[in-house]
Amino acid sequence: MVHSMTGFGRASFQVEGQGFDVEARSVNHRHLDVRIRLPRQLSDQEPVAKLQVQEHVSRGKVDISVNQVEAQGSSGQLEVDDELAEQYVNAARRLGESHGLNPDIGVTTLLSMPGVTRFVEKTLPESALESGLLEGLSVALMELVSMRVAEGAKLVTEFDRRLETVSGLVDAFEERSELVVEAARERLRRRTDQIRQDTGLVDEARLHQEIVIAADRLDITEELVRLRSHVSQFRSITSGAADAKPVGRQLDFLIQEMLREANTVGSKANDAPMAHQVVELKTELERLREQAQNIA
Repeated sequence: MVHSMTGFGRASFQVEGQGFDVEARSVNHRHLDVRIRLPRQLSDQEPVAKLQVQEHVSRGKVDISVNQVEAQGSSGQLEVDDELAEQYVNAARRLGESHGLNPDIGVTTLLSMPGVTRFVEKTLPESALESGLLEGLSVALMELVSMRVAEGAKLVTEFDRRLETVSGLVDAFEERSELVVEAARERLRRRTDQIRQDTGLVDEARLHQEIVIAADRLDITEELVRLRSHVSQFRSITSGAADAKPVGRQLDFLIQEMLREANTVGSKANDAPMAHQVVELKTELERLREQAQNIA
């Protein structure tokens, strides 16, 4: 089963009333590149989260984002520093007596003074945080993998369509190459006949040698055999890939080899129609390569 490298998954979990949202995104990349963003309370869990990602994904750039959200009840409590508040009140009284001012401080004003209040975040058990993170991350990653599988199936359909075009062009090369070789032989015969008429001399052995050399120079049989072999192997890989087995590099290599054969055919083809077909073949292979770049 071919996996695309494009995917998205989402999940959420709670630990003692504190909620967390998890998002997993992946795009194409030459290797597995995992980036994880965690809230402060989960910052120690990054190695665990990374291992979890590696168990689900083999290739691609994966971004994991975990955000802390308000859930049931409060995630912490407000603490008041009574001793500091008393110091503010006493300081106000002394200043009031010294300068003849009203020493009273309102509660609202007092609570807004620096250091009087602070919000203490609820401390959650580390084991519960790890368990919750792994559970939520697992769900998000399964969604991501499911999307990668669905996208991979679409790409395989696209591959099949383009490989049909490639196979058709290979067949066209084979048909046209016979005509090209025969045309080359005919040109040599005509030239030989012209020499015979002009001089009355002709070297039959040399003529035969020239015909053989020309036919060999124009022969693209080996290139077409290899092209068909590569197409067959490409189809075999995309139809028989095991779950989570990375095949993207294999497909990219095969496309490079097909492009190499196409270039050789183009260099041998002393024929305008074949030259146009080679351009069409290379264009189709480049499109295949663009699509294969997103295969894990």
